[in-house]
Amino acid sequence: MTLVLAALVALGGLVLVASGEDGGTAPIDPLTSATGFAGAVLPENVRAPDFTLTDQDGEEIAMRDLRGQPAIVTFLYTHCDETCPPQAQQIKGALNELGHDLPALAIAVDPENDTPDSARKFLAEARMTGRMDFVLGSEAELQPLWNGYAIQPQLPDAEHQARIVLVDRDGFQRVGFPLEQATPERLAHDLRVLESE
Repeated sequence: MTLVLAALVALGGLVLVASGEDGGTAPIDPLTSATGFAGAVLPENVRAPDFTLTDQDGEEIAMRDLRGQPAIVTFLYTHCDETCPPQAQQIKGALNELGHDLPALAIAVDPENDTPDSARKFLAEARMTGRMDFVLGSEAELQPLWNGYAIQPQLPDAEHQARIVLVDRDGFQRVGFPLEQATPERLAHDLRVLESE
């Protein structure tokens, strides 16, 4: 019992120091690390793969057209009930937190079932119509994008990778977030950093 009490007192002291309540230590900002980003910094000079495909409305969409501002890229499929709706909500929350929209792309990972109709329905249910574009295409057209972001697509026996990537204004992949580490605040923080560069 004495050891347990001593451990709790020591843990309490660590919490006070970390929170800056000891009177001399500044609070630790949970959003930033030594890099200035809340998410995981990706290897340098990895360009976001370029493409020219169509979106949920049949309009042409190309990665190169998004340069000049940061962009959000994620990987969804339209019949997903588990990871995809939360991913869309994290991005919506980040844009709300940011106070303005930036390009947001959902790259289809189940091309056989990701149709323009199902993509429009998914975006409407997520209340992301007009704020996110679904990048659609055949497996052969989407495979270079999956490879370029090191993403496993949806398979019959394996769930796709739930990840959000922030691309800088020059078209380079800069920050990655697994779904479990993404929050609207963390995403918005890193988007502000990229906007300020």
